[in-house]
Amino acid sequence: MSVLVVGISHNSAPVALLERVALDDDGVQKLTADASSCEHVTEATVIATCNRVEIYTEVERFHGSVESLSRLLVDRAGETTEALLPHLYVHYDDGAISHLFQVAAGLDSMAVGEGQILGQTREALRRGQELGTVGPALNTLFQQALRVGKRTRAETGIDRFAPSLVTAALAEAVPGAADRGVPGHRVVVVGAGAMASLATATVSRMGAAHISVVNRSAHRAQRLAAQYDAHAAPLEALADELAAADLVISCTGSAGTLIDARSLAAARPDSAERPVVLIDLALPHDIDPDAGDLPGVTLVGLAKLAASMHALDSGREVLEVRRILGEEVTAFLAARRQASVTPTVVALRSMATSVVDAEMTRLDSRLPDLDDAVRDEIRHAVRRVADKLLHEPTVRVKELANEQGAVSYAAALAELFALDPEAVDAVTRPMGVPEEGSS
Repeated sequence: MSVLVVGISHNSAPVALLERVALDDDGVQKLTADASSCEHVTEATVIATCNRVEIYTEVERFHGSVESLSRLLVDRAGETTEALLPHLYVHYDDGAISHLFQVAAGLDSMAVGEGQILGQTREALRRGQELGTVGPALNTLFQQALRVGKRTRAETGIDRFAPSLVTAALAEAVPGAADRGVPGHRVVVVGAGAMASLATATVSRMGAAHISVVNRSAHRAQRLAAQYDAHAAPLEALADELAAADLVISCTGSAGTLIDARSLAAARPDSAERPVVLIDLALPHDIDPDAGDLPGVTLVGLAKLAASMHALDSGREVLEVRRILGEEVTAFLAARRQASVTPTVVALRSMATSVVDAEMTRLDSRLPDLDDAVRDEIRHAVRRVADKLLHEPTVRVKELANEQGAVSYAAALAELFALDPEAVDAVTRPMGVPEEGSS
């Protein structure tokens, strides 16, 4: 079986199309469950952020799985297959492993090197574990990706050089914010999730004079506001908060628009004399794009941000991260290839043990009066012969596991020694998981 990724991101599609496939928490759970139910898919989870939706699976067959998983995203977008397929990408096996490591390291992010993707990768693993759709293959892969992501940040300065989406948006929308911060600004943060938390922390650190957290859930708004000495307000008070704001950062991920041009104009009839900056980091968008056409209103959304942001050039930090990723991918693939031959080696040694035991039982029946000490010496001698005969082929098959075609060597070993396929499969079966069809 092999890892298969089918996805869509800011690298492959315009933001307007990404909005069509955006998922809330319930949507992510449903997509994960639907993916795991596809034929030939044995494990599945989903990484869903403001600029990507990726389905990670362990599959038995490539072609049928690609078609089924692509259909899930096509149906979600409400587009024709012909319209969406050019924007989907597929990574398989070694390529899928390399891609996930790049994602976790932040090299595939809109803001290259940003650290939030590491938490989103961890959340995808946790969700799959809770839903029971992640098994040993994806669990091992994602745990390793998280370790790789932490290593790249610990051993390089990529996260210090790379902005988060929030800081990048502030630098784009507020002149001088990158150097001076936002002192004196009255800031409204709409939402209380991970991105809203990051936004609140960022503007607090940048010296905002007053921060309001507006959210549909009053409890979550109060909990976030309390961490930064901010004011919590219900969603019903949004118009009042907009009226007093200098800067609004919205990132709720709601299904519909929260701030439209008409309501903003009503809340701020003097916007031409008292400008306001709106930053929309939600997918789908929280703020009506037409609001940016009002006098005195500056609107920065993901589409504008994607067009203006530039990935770090081929400087030392990115090159060092790529070097680390190269090492980690190579090591992971080597370990996986070695693991692929382990069941055959274990089954081979188990078969040899069974042969020795059977022959000793036969000897006992033919020579029942044999001295116990002699019997033990014979048993040890036969076992040593079996071990020596198996030593070279088992050592060589492990060495060959690092070369192309290692699986064929294991298969040849199983064929030459007529190993029972069920015995080989039993070695890889997780503890407590019954065989198919057993009760």
